[in-house]
Amino acid sequence: MIEQAYVQAGDETTPTVKEVRERISKAVDATAGTALERLKCWLQMPADSTFAKMSDSDCQVRARRVGGLLSPGAGGLYEPSDLSVAIGGVPAKWVAIDKAVKAERAVYVNGSTGHVGGAQSKFNNERNVGFHVIVFLTVGQETEGRGYYLGFDPDVSATTESRAAWKALVAGDTETKPQDFTAAKSLEVIKSMVLGSAEGGFGPLVRKYYVDTAKAFPKIIRA
Repeated sequence: MIEQAYVQAGDETTPTVKEVRERISKAVDATAGTALERLKCWLQMPADSTFAKMSDSDCQVRARRVGGLLSPGAGGLYEPSDLSVAIGGVPAKWVAIDKAVKAERAVYVNGSTGHVGGAQSKFNNERNVGFHVIVFLTVGQETEGRGYYLGFDPDVSATTESRAAWKALVAGDTETKPQDFTAAKSLEVIKSMVLGSAEGGFGPLVRKYYVDTAKAFPKIIRA
């Protein structure tokens, strides 16, 4: 699994954290459709607060739609060639990804379930069968020189923090269903999960990914 962490105050990225937050906020506000359609666009949600089942497995469709909404730069969403294939040079693929995110193009990142997903994801399995798709938005570097990408993972079950945030948002009725949310509630939920409340950070669905850009991703095992 790609090592992941949350944004810390003072983290510097290109584009900046502030710019990415503004881009996300504008895109969420501009998302068309009913409250439920907006939620499904941005979040891969559990069927209920027990996380026993997820409401869908449409990560490819969701990543392409969200990635398009988050790509104001010329060219739109960037889809790199297969990151599990070394042909063409793995480092060169990441140079192209860097160029894309710096030009305000979101990047479609497809990998095996256990490699790009979160540690608590409902989709994880012992054989690491299947794939998951997330979206990279910016690139950064720690003060000691270690690089990372800031990525959006719509999977609400992905981490302990994302599960806790979801439960807090539906508190008061553990069986609250997204189809019952008002338009205002859907916006609150999406922005809480993606943007959080701190101006210098994000919600639990946006995390730092410390990618080894010299190595190909593990092969995806099809069921």
